[in-house]
Amino acid sequence: MSSRSHDEVRGAWEANAKWWSDYFQEGNDFHLQLVAPPVEELLDVRSNQHVLDIACGNGAFSRRLVQLGARVTAFDFSAPFIACAQELSTDYEGSIVYHTIDATARDELLSLGEVRFDAAVSNMALMDMEDLNELAACLPQLLKPGGRFVFSIMHPCFNNPDSRMTMEHEDRDGALVTTRTIRTRRYLSSFSAKGIGIAGQPVPQTYFHRPLSALLEPFLNAGFAITGLKETAFKDAKGARHPLSWDHFQEIPPVLVVRLRHISQDHTKPTEEAA
Repeated sequence: MSSRSHDEVRGAWEANAKWWSDYFQEGNDFHLQLVAPPVEELLDVRSNQHVLDIACGNGAFSRRLVQLGARVTAFDFSAPFIACAQELSTDYEGSIVYHTIDATARDELLSLGEVRFDAAVSNMALMDMEDLNELAACLPQLLKPGGRFVFSIMHPCFNNPDSRMTMEHEDRDGALVTTRTIRTRRYLSSFSAKGIGIAGQPVPQTYFHRPLSALLEPFLNAGFAITGLKETAFKDAKGARHPLSWDHFQEIPPVLVVRLRHISQDHTKPTEEAA
């Protein structure tokens, strides 16, 4: 990873952090309908479990984890984002500990403490990271034996930086029909591109597209196995803000959620999750 590219990625998020936090607050409709429910289902948090929230942003999901009964350690590489998280989490003192840590830096990750966490989660962030190898390599050391990692991400098959939403009007036997489709020009090649996560944000951020094989490879190589997968789309267009918002694409999922469980430490003893 080039330091120039990494600094550019960090700079964008530091510029966007306060604006994003004010807009997002405890979650927009995309997060609350498409991201949080499947993540919570696959993560299956139990009382007093210790969860690591990776790239936590303004801490919205960290606070939700506490509501579900967890103790939380959370981090982001954007100091302004962590400042927002701390400001919004004053009612959660003692339940959430925030750090400014880079998810691509091995020493910083391991400083969190080895064999410490029952589970880890990362919401809509892996596509913002140029390098996943250090995170994948460190997670088995951070997690307790059999620990699980759940992540949500823009679905690389349908919601990547080269995807295009289209809408066509057709007179079909006397009836006006509107057809919406997603067109993708590139999928198999990994690439980066500038993009806007939320309309109106101060500066664009960099997205790192990976096909599923490249996305999962570092984690599979580190001893993880896929134990759960969800693809989510809106159920109706009642909340649509414009004719080509994701609300209209009920058969095409913009979000992918995956649960991985580290299995290399114990190949013989089944867990409740695997049973």
